[in-house]
Amino acid sequence: MKTTINVLLIDDSESVISRTKQYFSSHAVINVVKTVNNGKEGLEYILNHQNEFDMVLMDIIMPEMDGISVLEEMQKHKIKKNVIILTSYNKELAIKLVNQYNVDYFMLKPINMQTLEKRVLDIVNLEREQVEVKDNSVELAISKMLHSLGIPSHIRGYQYIRESVYLMYENPDMLGGITKCIYPEIANRFDTTASRVERAIRHAIEVSWSRGDYDVMEELFGHSVDYDRSKPTNSEFIATLADNLRLNNKVLVS
Repeated sequence: MKTTINVLLIDDSESVISRTKQYFSSHAVINVVKTVNNGKEGLEYILNHQNEFDMVLMDIIMPEMDGISVLEEMQKHKIKKNVIILTSYNKELAIKLVNQYNVDYFMLKPINMQTLEKRVLDIVNLEREQVEVKDNSVELAISKMLHSLGIPSHIRGYQYIRESVYLMYENPDMLGGITKCIYPEIANRFDTTASRVERAIRHAIEVSWSRGDYDVMEELFGHSVDYDRSKPTNSEFIATLADNLRLNNKVLVS
């Protein structure tokens, strides 16, 4: 789990920029990765460096582009980052407008740096806890499916399939890359080879097809299950389970 919180600060106040940079200069977790003093430049950084920061600290009233316009553009480009608004402007309309964009917190200036530090840590830690709950729930759902399909948990293929389904669930673009992407990744995690991963998964599917619950198989695989119980390929098996998770776990990913 990533421990550093990279922060982008957008504020036209030199004193706020200076105080914030100084306060977090030697912080163990929070790193002010970039500071800009107007909304337009801040938006340019957001659009071009999305992977370089985790949270935005931003004023509302700024030159060239205000904070609400920046939030509008972030929403338009589907950029989801934690946001804390720092402002001396507390008119009710402004607060209502800001809240439309699901900001995490609203702080009035002058800013108490210790309070800001606590809010940054609280917001990120809460989000990480929610992600862990989602991850655990998805892993539990995968395990239940594999047990229903009759795959015993003590065989290697069970572990490999569980990891593969989770990988494809998280990365749908891996659908066509099971040989080039998934097998090597699983092999690396379990200190084995891609060919052994492939064979173990094939064996687990064969076990499933001989002892699994036919009704569950028919529900998951549809026409892939016929009277002679013909087996899907490794790729079909993993992709079907991952797709089933996406369709039936909307609460987890919303």
